[in-house]
Amino acid sequence: MSAARISQRISAIAESATLAVDAKAKALKAAGRPVIGFGAGEPDFPTPGYIVQAAIEAASQPKYHRYSPAGGLPELKQAIADKTFRDSGYQAAASQVLVTNGGKQAVYNTFATLLDPGDEVIVPTPFWTTYPEAIRLAGGVPVEVFAGPEQGYLVTVDQLEAALTERTKILLFVSPSNPTGAVYSPEQVREIGQWAASKGLWVVTDEIYEHLTYDGVPFTSIATAVPELGDKVVILNGVAKTYAMTGWRVGWMIGPADVIKAATNLQSHATSNVSNIPQMAALAAVSGPLTAVDEMKVAFDRRRKAIVAGLNAIDGVDCPTPKGAFYVYADVRALLGKEFPSANGPVRPATSAELAALILDEVEVAVVPGEAFGPSGYLRLSYALGDDDLATGVGRLQDFLGKAK
Repeated sequence: MSAARISQRISAIAESATLAVDAKAKALKAAGRPVIGFGAGEPDFPTPGYIVQAAIEAASQPKYHRYSPAGGLPELKQAIADKTFRDSGYQAAASQVLVTNGGKQAVYNTFATLLDPGDEVIVPTPFWTTYPEAIRLAGGVPVEVFAGPEQGYLVTVDQLEAALTERTKILLFVSPSNPTGAVYSPEQVREIGQWAASKGLWVVTDEIYEHLTYDGVPFTSIATAVPELGDKVVILNGVAKTYAMTGWRVGWMIGPADVIKAATNLQSHATSNVSNIPQMAALAAVSGPLTAVDEMKVAFDRRRKAIVAGLNAIDGVDCPTPKGAFYVYADVRALLGKEFPSANGPVRPATSAELAALILDEVEVAVVPGEAFGPSGYLRLSYALGDDDLATGVGRLQDFLGKAK
């Protein structure tokens, strides 16, 4: 009997839904179609000039043409430790930092380092599409805990307690959230962190949207707010969202020295060092001011208000106002099963995946269905795109979804 061509482990991985939607939108655009893409979480701003200049200067220096330490340039690791203390009050040594090829490698490295086969990770849901796949690749079991719009997409300690088993090893904590934009209050962060500490759990906290909160809502790092967690916390972060550097691929993980050493060993065999040129760009970013993100936030806030108002004007759409990141998570359950016109005759989408496909086909607007992040019945839209495109895209959605019968 011949063996399967693709391993079961890799065959079980789902394609990144957000990247798939973005790729399809870009392909249609390249073919001349006027597609508006709400799929990718990617700021439409250029990377600030001083960061680009740092990369140009680094590229001309022969020392950056060579291999460098697998765990990251020492000066960047120290700068990340300094930046973390500056922004969240969490103190870490450079030896507790691993520089990774984007935030996704930090996510995978962390779960691969901490999980043994069968270990469970509590995953507040809706979740970023990569988390459960990375957990499964590491041999772990994601345990979804769903919080709907009725509770602001915020899980409670009671829900977490109900999901706890003797196999639970890690609580994943994300605030501000991708995909919902939800932000936990300082009180909620402390309550959840203290619960995790009392159960002896690890906490893996993704803080990549730390600088993107609105309406005076503060960012609270669970690592700082709950010192009781001790050395059982890992912070994930990167330059992508704060500095409009999605394509530069520089992220990091911060954790106990033994975990970071083990994760560095893993990375030394998987990819070795992150490209030195983006590392030097990241050094300029984390060492510099937060002026760029403050300017972007003004535009994001304006777009946030516009997209929420535009979507809530559609019958059957309920779009809570997000307090962070640059996404809205619209509840479209009331539209499922309704009749919509299409080029092939009336259609009744039964799922948000079918509705998203119909929207792309009929009005050339790309959104990501809730199935990518948890239960069906929702659509995620990124508002990190230009104001004109946002207005055009929301207008098309209003016209099309308003035809539901």
